[in-house]
Amino acid sequence: MATKIFTFGCRLNAYETEIIRRKSKAAGLDTLQNGTIILNTCSVTAEAVRQAKQAIRRAKQEHPKAYIIVTGCAAQTSTQEFTDMDEIDLILGNEEKLYSYSYRQLTDFGVNRIKKVHVNNIMEIRANASHMILPIKNRKRAFVQIQNGCDHRCTFCIIPYGRGPSRSIAPSVVVEQIKRLCDNGYHEIVLTGIDLTSYGLDLFGKIALGKLISSILRDIPTLMRLRLSSIDSIEIDPELLDIIAYEKRLMPYLHLSLQAGDNIILKRMKRRHLREDAIRFCDELRKKRPEIVFGADLIAGFPTETDAMFERTHILVKECGLVHLHVFPFSPREGTSAALMPQVERRIVKQRAAVLRKAGDRAYANHLQKLQGTEQTILIERNGVGRCEDYTLAEINGSVDGTMVRCRITSHNRDRLIATKVNQHAA
Repeated sequence: MATKIFTFGCRLNAYETEIIRRKSKAAGLDTLQNGTIILNTCSVTAEAVRQAKQAIRRAKQEHPKAYIIVTGCAAQTSTQEFTDMDEIDLILGNEEKLYSYSYRQLTDFGVNRIKKVHVNNIMEIRANASHMILPIKNRKRAFVQIQNGCDHRCTFCIIPYGRGPSRSIAPSVVVEQIKRLCDNGYHEIVLTGIDLTSYGLDLFGKIALGKLISSILRDIPTLMRLRLSSIDSIEIDPELLDIIAYEKRLMPYLHLSLQAGDNIILKRMKRRHLREDAIRFCDELRKKRPEIVFGADLIAGFPTETDAMFERTHILVKECGLVHLHVFPFSPREGTSAALMPQVERRIVKQRAAVLRKAGDRAYANHLQKLQGTEQTILIERNGVGRCEDYTLAEINGSVDGTMVRCRITSHNRDRLIATKVNQHAA
C-alpha cells in the first residue's frame, strides 16, 4: 500500500517531502499491509502546531489501522507534545527524517518493538548532507536545497531550534544536481533554504550566494530559469545584487523577509534592517530592472505594536511596491522572546492582519491589470496554468503541461492572468 505523506509549511519542507518519499519507499514502508501515513510538520506558529495535531487525529480516525509517523519542525521543537499523542507510532527529528534507516525500524521490527521517539539535538548538527531529488514525471520546476538552518535569533521565531545552525551544500554538489535536473528536462530551478542569503558563510573561503549563482548560470547554459526562494535583502552580497539586476535567466521576482515596517518593532524583532533599507532596496532594484516584482512576509500585531506602528507596516506595502504578500497574524510561540513581551489584543491582531491582506489583494489586482496587453513567457505547470517570469499566475487554454509558452495577456479574473498563445518555444 502506497505511503501517504502530508506536507505543512515552507518550500524546504516540500523539497524534503520528496526525500522522505524516496527514503521511506526504499525502507519498505509501501509493503506494510495496513499502510503508513507520514506528516511532515511546520512549527512557524503555534497555530501551525495545532493544525498538525488536528491532522494527526483526523488521519487516525480515517485510517485507524495505519501507522502514523510524525516528523518536521514541529516534531523537533515540540517533541513531548507529540509523544503524548497515542495516535502516533513514530516521531522523527528533522535530521532523522532524511535517512532510510529511520523508517526501516518500522519494517524490520514492527511498531511494538521500537522506541517511539527518534529526535536528536539539532543544534549539534554541523554538516548538511546533499540529497539528490530524482526527476518527477511531468514536472518542469524543481526545488534544490542549498542551505539549511539559521544562526539568527529573531525574537518571534522558533525555526532555528527546529533546523539547527546554518550550513551550506558545497557549490560543486549544487551545480551537479542542477545539471542532472536540466538534462532530465527541467526548465526552472528554485534555490531553497531556511536563510538563503547566509549561504556559504560556513564553507571554506566563505563563498557568497552571488558566487554560487554566477557558477550555476555560467556552467549550466541549458538552464532556462533560476529562482530564489525567500531572501533577507540586507544580507545580499554585491555580486548577487548585480546578477539580480542584469541577468535575465534569474527570474525577476524576489520574496523578501521584511516582517514589519516600523523601526522600533523591527528592533524588537531583532531584524537586521530598517524600513528605510527595505524601501531603498526595492527602489534601486526597480530602477535597474523595471520588470522586477516583490513579495514579502509581514507579521500583524507583534507585541507592543501600536496603531501608528502598524500603519507604518501597512503603508510599506505601497512604499516598497509589494505584490505578493504572506501575512501572518502574530501568535506567541512558546520558547521565543516575543512570547514574553506585552501582547496585542487578539481581536486587534486579527483586524490588522485583515487590513494587510486587503492591501495585498489590491496590490495584486493592480499588478494583474498592468500586465494586460503585454506579452509574457509562461511555464505551464498543470492543466494549462503556470507562472510568468515575475511569478504571476496565468492560464492558457490548450497548453501542454511542462512547456514554455509565449503568450499575450488578454484579461484577468483577480486570481490569475488569462492569456492566449503567441508562439511556443521548444520544451
